[in-house]
Amino acid sequence: MSNGTDSHRTHRRRAVIASTVGTTIEWYDFFLYGTVAALVFPKIFFPGSSPSAGVLESFSTLFVGFAARPVGAAIFGHYGDRIGRKATLVTTLLLMGIATVLIGVLPGYATLGFAAPVLLVVLRIGQGIGVGGEWGGSVLMAMEWGSASRRGLMASLPHLGVPLGLLLSTAAVGAASAASGDAFETWGWRVPFLLSVVLIAIGLWVRMRVMESPDFAAVKRQQAVERQPVWAAIRNHPREILTSAFVRLAEQAPFYLFITFVLTYGTKHLEMPRGELLNATLVAAAVGLISVPLFGHLSDLFGRRLVYGIGIVCTGLYAFPYFALLDTRSSGLVLLAIVVSLIVHDVMYGPQAALIAESFGTNIRYSGAGLGYQLASVIAGGPAPLIAAAILQSTGSSTGISWYVVLCAVISLIALLLMPRRSTPPATSAQADPQRMEA
Repeated sequence: MSNGTDSHRTHRRRAVIASTVGTTIEWYDFFLYGTVAALVFPKIFFPGSSPSAGVLESFSTLFVGFAARPVGAAIFGHYGDRIGRKATLVTTLLLMGIATVLIGVLPGYATLGFAAPVLLVVLRIGQGIGVGGEWGGSVLMAMEWGSASRRGLMASLPHLGVPLGLLLSTAAVGAASAASGDAFETWGWRVPFLLSVVLIAIGLWVRMRVMESPDFAAVKRQQAVERQPVWAAIRNHPREILTSAFVRLAEQAPFYLFITFVLTYGTKHLEMPRGELLNATLVAAAVGLISVPLFGHLSDLFGRRLVYGIGIVCTGLYAFPYFALLDTRSSGLVLLAIVVSLIVHDVMYGPQAALIAESFGTNIRYSGAGLGYQLASVIAGGPAPLIAAAILQSTGSSTGISWYVVLCAVISLIALLLMPRRSTPPATSAQADPQRMEA
C-alpha cells in the first residue's frame, strides 16, 4: 500500500513538473513575441509605416496568434480526449518551439520585402496553435493527478508557466538589449528566440518521463472515449464554453495591457526608459510565482466563484488608478502600478483553470475547457493591445483604455453569474448516450 502511495506521489510530482516546465517554455516563446512586437517589430517588418501605424500593424500580428489559439484548442483537444494528454503535450511543445526558433532567423522587410511580414504571420499562427493546444493538456495533467479537494491548487501550478515564462522572456530581452546595445534592433532581439532551442530540449526530456493521467486512463478502461469530443462539447455544453470564454475577459484583456501594451505606452507616450519598464515587469512576474498558487489554494478553501469574483471587481476598480500611477513617470509608482496589476490578475488566474475544467466531463474536458479558455484569446487577449493603441492614438489619453477595462470586468462578472454550477463533474459526458462512445 505504501509502495502504491509513493508511486502515485512520484507520478503526481512528475506530472506537475512536466506541466509547469512545458507551459513555462511555451509562454516564454509567446511572451517573447509580444515584448519584441512592442519594441522592435514595427521597424524590422513594417518600416514604411508611421510610428503609430507600425505599432498597430505589429500588434495585428500579435492578434493573429490569439486568433489561432481556438484552432489549436480544437485540434489538440480532439486528440487529447482521443489518444491522451501526454502525446498531445509533446506535440504542442515541438510546434511552439520550432515556430519560435524560425522567427529568430527570419529576415526583415529590408531583405525579403512583403514576404517578411507574411512569413512572420505564418509563424505566429504556428505559435498560436501550439499554445492553444497546450493549456488544456497541461492543466488537466496536473489536475487529474491531484485529489478532488486540492484541484484549485493543482490546476493553478501549470499557470506558474505564465509568470515564469514572462520572467524568462523579459529577462532574456533585457539581457540581450544590454549586451547588444544599439545593435539590439538589428541582431540582438534574435538571441532570445534562438535560445528557445535549449528550453525545448529540456521540456521534451521532462514530458517524455510522465505517465498518462489516471482520469483519462480510467476513461479508456471504461471504453468511454468520445468519438468526436469537440463536437460533443459544442453540442452538449455551449453555455459552459461561452461563459468560460467571457468570464476570462476581465483577466485576459487587462493582462495583455499590463505586460505588452505597457511597453509601448511607457516608451512612446511617457518617454520612459525601456529597461526600467522591463525591470518592473520582472519584479511583477516574480511576485506571480507566489500569488498564482496562493489564490488557487484559496479557491479550494473558499470556492472558485468567490475568489474569482473578487478578482473581477478588483480589476474594474484598479483600471483608473493603474494609468494614474503610470502617468506620474515616477520609478517607484510605475513599479507599484505594474506589480499590483499582475497581483489583481492572479486573483482570477489562480482559480481559473479549475473553475473552467470542472465544468466538463473527463472524456470531453480537454476539448470543452480548451475551447472555452482559448475563445477568450479572440475576444479579449488578442484585440486588447490593438484597441488600447487605437484609443491612445485617437484620444491621446488613457481614460478610454481604463473604461475599456471596466467594461471587460462588467461582462466577466455577468458571465460568472451565468456560468452553470457543477460541484462534481461527471466522469463522462456521454453516459446518457452510449452509442456516441467508442466500443
